[in-house]
Amino acid sequence: MTASAHILVVDDDPHIREVMRFALTKAGYRVSEAADGSAAYALIQAEPPALVVLDIVMPEDDGLALCRKIRAESRLPIIFVSSRDEELDRVLGLELGADDYLTKPFSPRELAARVAAVLRRTEPRTASGEGEVLVRGPVRLDVTRHRCQVGDRELGLTVTEFELLRALLSAPGRVLSRAQLVELAYGPGHFISDRTVDSHVRRLRAKLGEAATLVETVYGVGYRLSE
Repeated sequence: MTASAHILVVDDDPHIREVMRFALTKAGYRVSEAADGSAAYALIQAEPPALVVLDIVMPEDDGLALCRKIRAESRLPIIFVSSRDEELDRVLGLELGADDYLTKPFSPRELAARVAAVLRRTEPRTASGEGEVLVRGPVRLDVTRHRCQVGDRELGLTVTEFELLRALLSAPGRVLSRAQLVELAYGPGHFISDRTVDSHVRRLRAKLGEAATLVETVYGVGYRLSE
């Protein structure tokens, strides 16, 4: 994904939108704006962006409602931003399928870095990963095409869920700590709470359905894919 990717920023505060536009434009992205969820949804339908930066508290459709709409239709990457740092809000946002969560106030540099990190995880694999397919039991992960199947059923995984599953499938039987999973799914330099990782794993298991038993919890340590 090139730096010229189209980013949609959604916030009812024009000053915050200006800060986000400045930071992302300076980083080389093309930016569009919306002041509420309804306007944002119309823009997404007209010209789907590469990523949405989405405030939680807004008039009309709030960020959580818009996230539900997006996730019902696509795996479009979403980064939540919010002035509320309560863990419940953070976990709820991630449970709904957001790929990252940023608390206000944040630095423009941090926003640009988070956007770049999520977009990197959506990039097509380079030649070294060409044709990479990971299979365990009924689960088939086509890394190159970014597709996941359980038997004949295709799963709509978010970027983060896909990377977590890829990390586990790449090391069957090996126990991966939550910190290791964060580095593999998000890249180095991210601090993600254990509860956030657990939320992503819980959503992943729900989508895996009958194959969820492949992802084992190692209490006090992390997770592993059963051998």
